[in-house]
Amino acid sequence: MKMTFSEWLAGSELGQYLLAREQAYYDQVVADAFGFHAVQLGLVDQPLLRANRIACQVRVDAGAGDLRADFAQLPFATRSIDLILLPHTLDFTGHPHQVLREAARVLVPEGRLIVTGFNPFSFWGARRLLQGSTRAPWSGRFLRLGRMKDWLKLLGLEPMGAGYMAYAPPFNRGDWLARFGRLETAGERWWPLAAGVYGIEAVKRERGMRLITPAWMTHKKAAGLAVAGQADRHPAPPLKTDEPTHE
Repeated sequence: MKMTFSEWLAGSELGQYLLAREQAYYDQVVADAFGFHAVQLGLVDQPLLRANRIACQVRVDAGAGDLRADFAQLPFATRSIDLILLPHTLDFTGHPHQVLREAARVLVPEGRLIVTGFNPFSFWGARRLLQGSTRAPWSGRFLRLGRMKDWLKLLGLEPMGAGYMAYAPPFNRGDWLARFGRLETAGERWWPLAAGVYGIEAVKRERGMRLITPAWMTHKKAAGLAVAGQADRHPAPPLKTDEPTHE
């Protein structure tokens, strides 16, 4: 039986190496995000929101987590979530465009979206090409960063910054990974675009909206997560892409 990506992260030395670096990335980028509701879509066994102070934090997955739901049909009201994490969620879904559209729909104006994904132009991407893509993590989509930025912009999500991590070749042995430890520092300085994984932050922008002060300081009241009704679902425009479909 094939391992899921989550099982691979927890059950292999290479997965643990990657998880440590992604956790450090999320700890850094979520620390200053504010609001009332934060949602993590996928990898529900990992506390990727642990460094954030938003009171209501929900981990969502199809078969586990605080809430079970389809990522392509989120049970949240439009403009109700302040922070959304997509940790390789788009790498391992059959409908990445729809998942991203749903994330954009439920984000509040000026809300933040943070995505991590595998970089095809890296040692990790090369291994995927050489050994095939039938098992996790190599079965992921490995969407290039430039394409991801284009998708975000089409949905009114403005890319604000990118991070890079996992520069060591993808050996599944801790001693070999340790030998290449210096690449983490050197890679970040000299060849960041060759990292095995990228992270990108984006902010939802809406035309004609200008926030003078944060909404929560003036009129927004903390409450439970609003559940989406039929009238709340206003889908974002479709994405035009030549990305092949992986079912």
